[in-house]
Amino acid sequence: MTRPPRPEAASPASGRRSAADAAWQGAALALDVLAVPQGTPQALAARQAQRLAALLQSAKRDSPLYRRLLRGIDPARAALPDLPAIDKHTLMHRFDDWVADPALRLAGLRRFIAQPEDIGRPYLGRYQVWESSGSQGEPALFVQDEAAMDVYDTLEACRRPVLQPWRRLLDPWLLGERIAFVGATGGHFASTVSVERLRCRVPAWAPRLRGFSFLQPAAALAAQLQAFAPTIVATYPSVALLLAGEQAAARLRLRLAELWTGGETLTPAARLRVEQAFACPLADAYGASEFLPIASQCRLGRLHLNSDWVLLEQLDAQGRVLPPGESGCRTLLTNLANRVQPLLQVTRCACGSVLPVVEVEGRCDDSLVLGRDGAQATLVPLALCTVLEEEAGLFDFELVQHGPCELALRAAAGDRDAPAALRRAGRALGGFLRRHGALGVRIRLSSGPPAGCLPSGKRQRVRVQQACA
Repeated sequence: MTRPPRPEAASPASGRRSAADAAWQGAALALDVLAVPQGTPQALAARQAQRLAALLQSAKRDSPLYRRLLRGIDPARAALPDLPAIDKHTLMHRFDDWVADPALRLAGLRRFIAQPEDIGRPYLGRYQVWESSGSQGEPALFVQDEAAMDVYDTLEACRRPVLQPWRRLLDPWLLGERIAFVGATGGHFASTVSVERLRCRVPAWAPRLRGFSFLQPAAALAAQLQAFAPTIVATYPSVALLLAGEQAAARLRLRLAELWTGGETLTPAARLRVEQAFACPLADAYGASEFLPIASQCRLGRLHLNSDWVLLEQLDAQGRVLPPGESGCRTLLTNLANRVQPLLQVTRCACGSVLPVVEVEGRCDDSLVLGRDGAQATLVPLALCTVLEEEAGLFDFELVQHGPCELALRAAAGDRDAPAALRRAGRALGGFLRRHGALGVRIRLSSGPPAGCLPSGKRQRVRVQQACA
């Protein structure tokens, strides 16, 4: 899904909470999060309206950008259609006016995220910071205050389905589990920051919670996971499929109790393959840099939008809001926990939750199988995108496989640095393929307009044009 957000304003620090205050607020938040799915549509709508009004009031007071944009709008009476939508490009170019704390400046935040050793550490002692991958050609920075992180943590803890009831009854805090996160571990990305933050906040988890890079060859990743012997693996659906292939081929022999996936589309066929390979249940979720726990899986396997804290609006090509159930060209996101802004009509799932059901049409890039004979490698799309973004600074591109040993990398020709970025991307991609054992692959470089969007509105950046022979 494309998510140009109605912006977010980082809340000014209100001082450190005492342990007693934090415990009381945490308990109240947990009770609310648990109660909402069992409540009524009217109660859900009341929470949305109250939180939206509080968000607008705060934004008008503390964000210079929103003070201008919301001039003449009464926070207590405003509805979503009354509010201006702003794209990510505009927000990033007006970042210092966007945020609500004058201590937050884009230049300082960029220096902070350039330091890998600071992943998971609080910026200015009170903010969590992460960067988006820039899948639509515009990387962004997101700043979360303590209150927003409390909401994300509580939604994750209270709305993730209990896959092993007896196991969780005996170990509700997961202290006996060994949890492996497999993703992009070298940057300040939301998932990686969250893992490192938990390692710092819960010392008992530190030796039992580890991140593993999906940028390394499959054999090296499998060896590291085997040595760590996790009981739970959290990753993206495309990476879970890669690991399932390693497990089915006996190159990986993990004994998992649970699998957690998120961030991409998980098809029923992919879920079945992964669950069969690891002989364990899988819980799916969906999130984004703009709001981490957008949707959580219920006991029936359907994703429910956490619409008491995040609102989505589907728009058609003319920018008109579509009714529930229709796919649009763009999605506007409003983060009610961290100062940003939309409303969904509610229909109940058979599981009984009042929270609306969503079907994810997000990232659905293809995994690539490259090379010939014994020099083949399976490469997950998120790893390929990370290499091009992090090593070459290329964000607006299309990578197409035309055969077992032929790739075409096409980059947008939008700026003066585009030819140099394309050459850097070719070198970075070639080195990545060699490290993974995909030898003899030819990479054709070109520039030009991107291909059309998927039905979800998101462009497919990595795809197979013709299956490997």
